[in-house]
Amino acid sequence: MKPFTKLDAKAAPLPLANIDTDQIIPKQFLKTVEREGLSRGLFYDFRFDEQGREKPDFVLNQPAYKDAGVLIAGDNFGCGSSREHAPWALLDFGVSCVISTSFADIFYNNCFQNGLLPVVLKAAEVDALMAEARGGNHMVTVDLEAQTVTSPSGEVYRFEIDAARKHKMLNGLDAIGETLQRATDIDVYESRRALDQPWLERA
Repeated sequence: MKPFTKLDAKAAPLPLANIDTDQIIPKQFLKTVEREGLSRGLFYDFRFDEQGREKPDFVLNQPAYKDAGVLIAGDNFGCGSSREHAPWALLDFGVSCVISTSFADIFYNNCFQNGLLPVVLKAAEVDALMAEARGGNHMVTVDLEAQTVTSPSGEVYRFEIDAARKHKMLNGLDAIGETLQRATDIDVYESRRALDQPWLERA
């Protein structure tokens, strides 16, 4: 997993509440376990019409936001069914951080397991960022170490994050990576078990 330290990126405003995981990545794109290529299905029904043509009024189809790395969303982002494909699709599209007033629990947890930073800010702060993102300057800075979001105009908003999750994100550790940090201890344990309980090795 790629470490998340500090991100300078365009912010795209998506002022919709209760965006569920099926809207983030519709079910027809869940036939793969590969993480690459899912960007084509991200917000598919928002981005494309029935003929597969881009809808020009959707924010991520607009030239000013096509390379956005931060998404500023409405309340309760990522609700609905559990699917890791949702953060995978966002990351594959180039979005590394989503800012909202709240996230659905399962989606929130999945973000940390896959290197996508979910940032919770107060409603007034999200509204202010949303308003600025609609203006001419879309660049924001998300600093995980400092736990701050800096708006295009220089306003600084602080966010809270669990210390253990912050450590994993800064060091690019998913569940496997965290386990492999104890690889030496695991090897020692397995060697001792082979000597003390050799019959288990024959199982």
